[in-house]
Amino acid sequence: MTTFTPLASLIGGAIIGFSAVLLMALEGRIAGISGIASRLLPPVDDRFPARLAFIAGLVIAPFVVAAVTGEPVLQTVSSNYPLMTVAGFLVGFGSVFGSGCTSGHGVCGLSRLSMRSMVATLIFMLTAFITVFVVRHVIGG
Repeated sequence: MTTFTPLASLIGGAIIGFSAVLLMALEGRIAGISGIASRLLPPVDDRFPARLAFIAGLVIAPFVVAAVTGEPVLQTVSSNYPLMTVAGFLVGFGSVFGSGCTSGHGVCGLSRLSMRSMVATLIFMLTAFITVFVVRHVIGG
């Protein structure tokens, strides 16, 4: 069962939105995680430190939340490694094929009223809904 956390979700969404606005305002860049992460690989350029800091913030954030709230951040990840490998490749393929990832299209593209991002977001959200339904009700996860 999924826990309903409206306050934490609102705060998290506001922080994500604020960071996307800051990145656009200060760097003129869209906050697409897949693009930022892929540009950490060689060849590197003068924006490497900013990209590294952005990704480090994603990794460090749960530890900061745990320190502030005193509660551990719980995240369940499947132990089915073949499934996770296939899922990772599918997400990577989708990011390349869709010319962006969920954060780039869903957060930044929608806020700019990009038609391409609206279509991409509808497709990946519909895919997510179907996947959750199949896993929970057909496969029995």
